[in-house]
Amino acid sequence: MNKIFNLFICLFLSMTMYSQIHEVGVFLGGSNYVGDIGPTTYISPNEPAFGILYKWNKSPRHAYRFSYTQSKITSNDLDSKERSRSQRGYNFENSIKEVSLGLEFNFFDFNLHQLERKITPYIYSGISYFRYDELYIVSGETKKDKSANSFAIPMILGLKSNITPSLILGLEMGARYTLTDNLDGSNPKNESLKPLQFGNINNNDWYVFSGLTLTYTFGEKPCYCAY
Repeated sequence: MNKIFNLFICLFLSMTMYSQIHEVGVFLGGSNYVGDIGPTTYISPNEPAFGILYKWNKSPRHAYRFSYTQSKITSNDLDSKERSRSQRGYNFENSIKEVSLGLEFNFFDFNLHQLERKITPYIYSGISYFRYDELYIVSGETKKDKSANSFAIPMILGLKSNITPSLILGLEMGARYTLTDNLDGSNPKNESLKPLQFGNINNNDWYVFSGLTLTYTFGEKPCYCAY
């Protein structure tokens, strides 16, 4: 009877502690923008980006994820292969400060309690909220109107592996579809600046973060009881 009771307690503690596995770490990489100025290549980082992230692993297949990432985004028409853009010659610089919350899904089981090397592709999506500058361009010169906030939908694809029992290294590329069309100054919200609109005002802007994540895992391991 005592053995059965001990086994039940062991299994209960294992399940409870398993739900307490956490990851905290950093993101280091680059950023680029896609919109009405410059090149339209989706993965072409040209500015450094960095951030921090936290994951709560609810199972070997999924985790809740929170992150903060910031970067400068820049683009120049002179770098575009489109003749109309390269002749126009506009350029801009903006800053992105993003917080994101969502769900990360592993294609293969990624059990942090098993010591052997594991590797899995993963995807992440959720909701991002970011701060940026409202811009406008007059006579070819980019100017700031005011600071603003908006939402974006992140779409991240990555590959990760445990390089030590406590460290996980990931490589990921994540595009953000924003709910604004004025990261570049092409569609200012200020009514008095509407005559300065240019480009396709029916398509919103994108920004992309690509790079490496390194996270440290912590939390109690399951108990291993002698029956």
